[in-house]
Amino acid sequence: MNGVVRTLTKTVEELRRAGHTVEVIAPSDGYWTMPLPTYPDIRLAPFAKPDVEKRIIRFGPEAIHIATEGPLGQAARSLCIKWGMPFTTSYHTKFPEYIKARLPFVPLSATYSFVRNFHNSGGRVMVTTPSMVEFLKDKDFKNLAPWARGVDMEQFSPDKRFSPDDIYKDLPRPVFLNVGRVAVEKNIEAFLDLDLPGSKVVVGKGPQLEELKKKYPDVVFTGAKFGEDLARYYADADVMVFPSKTDTFGLVIIEAMATGTPVAGYPVSGPIDIIPGSGAGIISDDLRQATLDCLEIDRAVPAAHAVNYNWEKVSATFFDLLTPEYEPTARKRWRRIRRVAKIAGSPYHLTKKLVRKTSRVLRGKA
Repeated sequence: MNGVVRTLTKTVEELRRAGHTVEVIAPSDGYWTMPLPTYPDIRLAPFAKPDVEKRIIRFGPEAIHIATEGPLGQAARSLCIKWGMPFTTSYHTKFPEYIKARLPFVPLSATYSFVRNFHNSGGRVMVTTPSMVEFLKDKDFKNLAPWARGVDMEQFSPDKRFSPDDIYKDLPRPVFLNVGRVAVEKNIEAFLDLDLPGSKVVVGKGPQLEELKKKYPDVVFTGAKFGEDLARYYADADVMVFPSKTDTFGLVIIEAMATGTPVAGYPVSGPIDIIPGSGAGIISDDLRQATLDCLEIDRAVPAAHAVNYNWEKVSATFFDLLTPEYEPTARKRWRRIRRVAKIAGSPYHLTKKLVRKTSRVLRGKA
């Protein structure tokens, strides 16, 4: 579970609530998987292409969106190109910078060439913020469009603060919090090295967790938290510190704000698109001073600012940015492909076909 997964999960929920039928193909769908090198929590499904092809053909979509550049995304992209099917992609993270942080000998130009070719071969590329649009334009990405992120205002609420009690009751105040993957690209040590009063808490897990536990014995590492527990860790903190320089948005920023907790960060993509002018946090190259200054912020201000990020609006934007082929064009395409592949349609589409035939018969009798 991370920001990308939460984004996709909530988007699918909202699309279904709006009446759309959505099929999700993910590594967890029973495929043989292997861990991503240096990042075992992320699983890759390198041999799933034949099944991906069958599932897409059977479902017969009117729009295809490819969420990541991994093996499943590569499989879907090559199939769409083969079929001449339009598709969109999303750029969630600064993948080349992530690779560089883990494997310094790999040049950024090589990984940017890979991701640029991947995304430019499709239709619209959805990115998290206007600043990321400009950043990727300079990298020769095409057809870019901003698609923000949302926050669950019921789960992440100011009402969760000290309810039923203070989750940090045994720690000296103020409490400075970081939430996210405990990994080198998140730049967590920039936070842990700050000279701050009170306590530092890190919520999350990842490949750097054990190393940082040993290096910073005075820091509280809680491991991953979810649902109501996560909301309480946000709400009961005094300041959320976001030291990452590689995120394209930082979903945790608006989750923290929704609970009333102000956020300190660097002036980079993500924080620079959310915080300036809001009064809900502070960005500065001097992260320590920004963090301390956040202690003076009225908690009502971050909570009010987070209301601007609701999932219904975010999902509507996603839908508008798709490049669909509506019936009858899509229907003809998938009929032709199914005949060639000798694959039957999905129960959903077969039911639609039966309803149409029944309707015509009934109209003929009337």
